[in-house]
Amino acid sequence: MAQQHLDPTDPTAEVVTGDALAGYLRTQATEFLRALRLHRESGGAAGTGEESVDAARALRRSARRISGSLHTYRPLLDPAWSESMRPELAWLSGTLALEHAYEARLERLLQALHRLSGAAAFPEQVMVEPAAGGRAARVGAGTPGGGPATTAPERGNLTVGAAKAGALLERQLTLARTRAHSTALQALGSSRFHAVADKVAVLASEVPLTPAAPTTDLRPLAGAAQERLTDAITALPLLTAGHPYNAEALVHGLSPDPSPHPQDGPWHQVRLLLRLHRYAREVLHRDVPADVRLLTAGQALNRHRDASEAAAAAAQAARTPRIAPATAYALGVLHADQRHEVEAARFAFQRAWQRDPVETA
Repeated sequence: MAQQHLDPTDPTAEVVTGDALAGYLRTQATEFLRALRLHRESGGAAGTGEESVDAARALRRSARRISGSLHTYRPLLDPAWSESMRPELAWLSGTLALEHAYEARLERLLQALHRLSGAAAFPEQVMVEPAAGGRAARVGAGTPGGGPATTAPERGNLTVGAAKAGALLERQLTLARTRAHSTALQALGSSRFHAVADKVAVLASEVPLTPAAPTTDLRPLAGAAQERLTDAITALPLLTAGHPYNAEALVHGLSPDPSPHPQDGPWHQVRLLLRLHRYAREVLHRDVPADVRLLTAGQALNRHRDASEAAAAAAQAARTPRIAPATAYALGVLHADQRHEVEAARFAFQRAWQRDPVETA
């Protein structure tokens, strides 16, 4: 059943007060504590099973929602408590996300190499063994569609360097993943983390609202979050999003400058603002199904981030001293492929955002 989009800036909508914010934060704090218990029962950061991975993901999810709500609705919360809590939750969420990000990035790049080269399997690289605490990434299954086409001679040249390029990426990203795993282990055993967990435990029963918050309408603050998102999207070059060959992006990525790509920053910012808007909306409409348009747009921006970071990893590997020309060629093609994926994700976001804002139950 279709349901009309709910706009927090609509003055005729039902008033939602700070009591709803308190209930939402208590719920997310309870989810955080439940995920923490499951994480410990499944072996914690050293666990290798699906339960440990799912528990860590649930920890990140609740931490992001609490932090996002503290940001959007900060005028209704004790300022000292809120400002001290938000960076700690961001630190925890970011720390726990790194290991999975490196694992996913390696798998994405190896699959792209396999698809681009057309090889049945890379020599001595059928299975990529990650660091302790993760899952093996199989090269054999490529990803469907996408990426620039290659002629037979080009594909032959690419196949020559693909195995060495894959091995180089595996070494670099597995090392980064191992370090991220160690960092997560240290973080979850630190006094800093225990302090965060203690504050969340208190939040599960007591939310430090300001005296006026229980009778204050939340809609203006949620509307401000929506307006910030809309303004940021308006500043994006949506008319040119998805251009099939963004030469400036390719040239910058393979230049000696290792700084982040300047074209990607505004899109990453929109991704964060979209997430804040979604969380603000959850506080207002906890029992309403998620807005399909927002979910689809968010998925496109997640793909944009993944492809952007994968392209940067390929470019970084290409800067490795004294690599063979065939290896550098394979990494250059891989970088171009991922920048094409970036453009495709921008186009998908454009299509999703310009759709009719309708929800489906």
